Amino acid sequence: MAQSREPYINLTVTIPEQHHPHHPHPPYDRPLTPSTTGPKSSKKSGASSETNSNDNNKNNAESKYPNPLYSALAGGFGGMVGDSLMHSLDTVKTRQQGASHIPKYSSTIPAYVTIFKEEGFRRGLYGGYGAAMLGSFPSSAVFFLTYESLKKVGIENFGLNETVVYLGSGFLGDFAASIFYVPTEVLKTRLQLQGRYNNPYFKSGYNYSSTWNAVQQIVKVEGWRTLFFGYKATLFRDLPFSALQFAFYEKFRQWAFMFTGVSSSDDNNSKSDDGLPLSLELLTGAAAGGLAGIITTPTDVVKTRMQTQNENTSQLILKSNSILKSLATVYQRQGFVGLFSGVGPRFVWTSIQSSVMLLLYQVTLRALSTGEIELE
Repeated sequence: MAQSREPYINLTVTIPEQHHPHHPHPPYDRPLTPSTTGPKSSKKSGASSETNSNDNNKNNAESKYPNPLYSALAGGFGGMVGDSLMHSLDTVKTRQQGASHIPKYSSTIPAYVTIFKEEGFRRGLYGGYGAAMLGSFPSSAVFFLTYESLKKVGIENFGLNETVVYLGSGFLGDFAASIFYVPTEVLKTRLQLQGRYNNPYFKSGYNYSSTWNAVQQIVKVEGWRTLFFGYKATLFRDLPFSALQFAFYEKFRQWAFMFTGVSSSDDNNSKSDDGLPLSLELLTGAAAGGLAGIITTPTDVVKTRMQTQNENTSQLILKSNSILKSLATVYQRQGFVGLFSGVGPRFVWTSIQSSVMLLLYQVTLRALSTGEIELE
């Protein structure tokens, strides 16, 4: 994101505006038409100008950052759509990580085709989709609400370094969202690994007939704490991922604006907030998510195996709850190939999911902020 302001897809009109270089969000609530009132007298005009200037500064200070409710709704919507589009590829990634000993899942495209042919679309590639959606909207909403709020406090109130604020806000935003997505992540990964009910093509050690049946069986047989199994491993993966993703995203946005020459300068003579071309909107989000996804793949491998492993299969079992020891075990037994199993689909998944989510977030946020979408 450019340091000068938050870019948005321009859905309606372009409003020329000057921004402070450290306030990334444009004012949403300013009037769309200029005042036509002329000066009354030199004295009154000066007083009026000073008053209007103070009012404008106050209004701008209040509107540089999005409404928290709008952030939550836009973030929840963007996250849900992004997760929905990429769920099938996430299933392939889960098979590669949780069943790395099965040759037919070793390559991404052949694995995708195999799962589709053997198990179908709904119960195969989209196995665990219902569980994923249980956590997708609320966790994304809480994340963006927390991220935007902390970003405003860090930059506006404390004047902290922007990159540090982006890293910290992404880290803490994901921590706040984890209470919603960790239990559903356990359900999702098990159902993805299992595939279709009574699956004759792959024995995962699990056989749930539905998401609700999975909840019942887990609580009854293994206890409710199992729904939070791998919590530490999930946080160890997702907190750095979100911190890196949004730090990269903000920096790539800044570079994109510099490249296009749109609103890239930090002086008061910068061009109007025209926004980035759609191609760059998608590219910045994809690059941020993809790069963060590659870096955090080893912890994703450990998380997936911790949440899906059982003694009824021949897969590598992680005996320790220590993340570092588990990483060492995977490396000792399977090398870098094991640590980065599923990196291909994870890279594609995080790239596309990130670009779609962030694009829809900004578009929806803009529509809510300008009144194009009204909440009754």
